[in-house]
Amino acid sequence: MDIKEDVESDLQEGITDPLMRVEKNLADGGSSRGGNQWMVYLSTFVAVCGSYEFGCCIGYSSPTQSAIREDLSLTLAEYSVFGSIVTFGAMIGAITIGPITDFLGRKGALRVSCAFCVAGWLAIYFSKGALSLDIGRLATGYGMGAFSYVVPVFIAEIAPKNLRGRLTAINQLMIISGVSISFIIGVLVSWRALALIGLVPCAVTIFGLFFIPESPRWLAKTGRQREFEMALQKLRGKDADISHEAAEIQDYIDTLDRLPKAKLLDLFQRRYSRSVIIGVGLMVCQQFGGINGVCFYVSDIFDQAGFSSSIGTITYAILQVVVTGIGAAVMDKAGRKPLILVSASGVVLGCLLTAVSFFLKVHELALTATPILAVTGILFYIGSFSIGMGAVPWVVMSEIFPINIKGQAGSLATLVNWFGAWLCSYTFNYLMSWSSYGTFILYAAINALAILFVTLMVPETKGKTLEQIQGAINK
Repeated sequence: MDIKEDVESDLQEGITDPLMRVEKNLADGGSSRGGNQWMVYLSTFVAVCGSYEFGCCIGYSSPTQSAIREDLSLTLAEYSVFGSIVTFGAMIGAITIGPITDFLGRKGALRVSCAFCVAGWLAIYFSKGALSLDIGRLATGYGMGAFSYVVPVFIAEIAPKNLRGRLTAINQLMIISGVSISFIIGVLVSWRALALIGLVPCAVTIFGLFFIPESPRWLAKTGRQREFEMALQKLRGKDADISHEAAEIQDYIDTLDRLPKAKLLDLFQRRYSRSVIIGVGLMVCQQFGGINGVCFYVSDIFDQAGFSSSIGTITYAILQVVVTGIGAAVMDKAGRKPLILVSASGVVLGCLLTAVSFFLKVHELALTATPILAVTGILFYIGSFSIGMGAVPWVVMSEIFPINIKGQAGSLATLVNWFGAWLCSYTFNYLMSWSSYGTFILYAAINALAILFVTLMVPETKGKTLEQIQGAINK
């Protein structure tokens, strides 16, 4: 046993050794010298069409509720199943997409995700009753859960380190854009037409995948040396010197290959424990802080506080898109850790303001001030969440896991995220019935714990290659 541990320790130390030898050659910001990055941007665009599709899936059920119930004579209970079953599909997608991504590659996983969404939208379009609707919604949920993992991983693996944060954060921006635009279009067209419109992002992704390279890191991991070098050259530009970046990636892969093949239980070994705790912990912080309860029931929150739900919801949606875009733009300059700490602090303040507004209303104090406090608190909450807590956990998750455990670890983190999303949305109305202001005090406390967790556990990954990040964490 001691000999085995010594060998594994030596191998783990070897992960960081090659990084130190080449780090000084990567001072150009991670992009190889002499290249241009148009292929990185094109590849990112193709991938985040999947993120937009994710948003379309989330945003479909809200504007179509009355029309679907009327056309197909669904009860409220039947439509509630249709609306919520997408989360269970996403959990199944989260569990299975990691191994699929490792086996078929990142592009193959994107195709699988698109296939499920296409099948789901067609099933919804041709539906004559509740069963086919639910099957279609479950399929789109699977694709949605799969996209939530594979898109940030693919972008992180193709992007140079000086662009990785902002490009990965576009994932969250496109999700929010998909939700908002689906809601607007859903008011203008029929529910069947909206299902067909949901096919468009999938078509763009499937077509675009023919013109972009596979992840160089996945190609290196699977031993396709020539394809690895060609993909990296294509991403960095035909005139770029990729020798140092290729050597760093290859040295890291070679070291990982000497370790035993990772299984699910290996995630709980000491050498991987920190990266797993960080990845899963950030997903817990993101979801259990109340975001899906607030997002799904924002109109009801404004109504209960005595503020116009239509004005509040429109302002909420616009603010979310704008602030998420700002967060994506500044992430590689501000850093991941400062951004999420500022974000979580703002979320705590937003929760407290909302809690105070409900406390005043319950006790019939300063009734004229409660609507203003409520809308200020909720908008401060979503603005703060969007600047960091929304995108940064996905960015960090895509960066910290070594490639030999990325499939299993990424699936675990994504599953925890979707379970948290379901639990938060399911319990929100019960919590609000118990105590409206107590609900937001609870969320404030959870987000305060998130600040403590990030401060103590989460490293700064700005300006580092994936190999440097993973070598430093998993040692």
